[in-house]
Amino acid sequence: MTHDVHIIGGGLAGSEAAWQLASRGLRVRLSEMRGGGDTTAAHQGDGLAELVCSNSFRSDDDTSNAVGLLHHEMRACNSLVMRAAHEARVPAGSALAVDRDVFSAHVERALGELPNVEVVRERIDTLPASGMTIVATGPLTTATLAESIGAATGADSLAFFDAIAPIVYRDSIDMDICWIQSRWDKRTEASNEDGDYINCPMTRDQYVAFRQGLLDGEKTEFKQWEADTPYFEGCMPIEVMAARGEDTLRFGPMKPVGLDNPRDVTPEFPQGRWPYAVVQLRQDNKLGTLWNMVGFQTKLKHAAQVELFRTIPGLENAQFARLGGLHRNTFLNSPVLLDRQLRLKSAPHVRFAGQITGCEGYVESSAVGMMAGMMAAAELTGKAWQSPPRTTALGALLSHITGDAEAASYQPMNVNFGLFPMPEEDVKKKDRKRAYTERAKRDLSAWLGEAKLTEPA
Repeated sequence: MTHDVHIIGGGLAGSEAAWQLASRGLRVRLSEMRGGGDTTAAHQGDGLAELVCSNSFRSDDDTSNAVGLLHHEMRACNSLVMRAAHEARVPAGSALAVDRDVFSAHVERALGELPNVEVVRERIDTLPASGMTIVATGPLTTATLAESIGAATGADSLAFFDAIAPIVYRDSIDMDICWIQSRWDKRTEASNEDGDYINCPMTRDQYVAFRQGLLDGEKTEFKQWEADTPYFEGCMPIEVMAARGEDTLRFGPMKPVGLDNPRDVTPEFPQGRWPYAVVQLRQDNKLGTLWNMVGFQTKLKHAAQVELFRTIPGLENAQFARLGGLHRNTFLNSPVLLDRQLRLKSAPHVRFAGQITGCEGYVESSAVGMMAGMMAAAELTGKAWQSPPRTTALGALLSHITGDAEAASYQPMNVNFGLFPMPEEDVKKKDRKRAYTERAKRDLSAWLGEAKLTEPA
């Protein structure tokens, strides 16, 4: 098929960009190396839009949370990723979590049904010299393509660590010790009857011993690049957090607040008391047979993981569908290298999208892919691109990536209200998040009404 746009990379950003372009009648060649004889150190299969790390798209609250607002805005823009997430949703309290396989299959099926999308299983080693291109190869870009990108940019790519949490088989968890509850009993339409998380309680002595085990456990070392490669704060290995202080984990992924242990009922605490610390597991597939350990990204060696994690109350006989891992991710210094339309300044026929631009997170990656597709569609159809307002989550994220961030210290960033302009009116601190989201929704609605380029054909 003769194509209008060549997209390199069939992850979240590339798949979303392909959907946006094809929905507007443009022809797309989507190149994905997995399934063509190549793979990565982190992927498990060859499905499009495979979720490598967590199965969570984080908060779905669009009234007081920046990522939930981004969900809302993407849905308003006909996002394939948001459609697939809705179809694949599993209980996760106020978060949007999905069955990985159902999610990936939905994305692949939707793109396969479009006659103007050609998915080709091939590895691309160099940037195309001509023709409109979107590079969405993500943080696991192959060394050969990374070298080609480096040659085109004249600058080295930066790098950071990304980590993967273990997944446990549900029937190997001891529910005589654990219990199901969402923190503060929060519910959503996808919630289970009792709650959305399996909770493993720890006493103080158990917690202290566990933390020491994290510090002492044998870890995988990556000496050739570990010394000068930073961790991303949003995906910190649990043993690195443990080293920051005795209570760091208790105020992070192992915090017990809002969780009443029904095995510890007393006259004073008829609902059960809060444990000293809690390990939480979140449903990872629709069947409920797989559960991932929330916040337990790790670089412990596999044998050390099994030995230590089986000391967690309720996981003494745990069987693991997948153990944790660590890999290096690469990204561009986008504020220097890309223009406001995500085009490479030194080769404007090439756009970048997704995590390789320095955004962090599934939702952010998908959102940047969505905007790259919209931008390319506008350019090909002769329409002037009008960026989303800076007051929206889409606009704030785009502005940060393409110039507003400090280039000298540029690091991967999740969407957050710190990227937004302050509300103009005098708003009390407790009402500020709602002020951000209400303003964003008004401004997005106006943008969608004015920028006809955002409407699918």
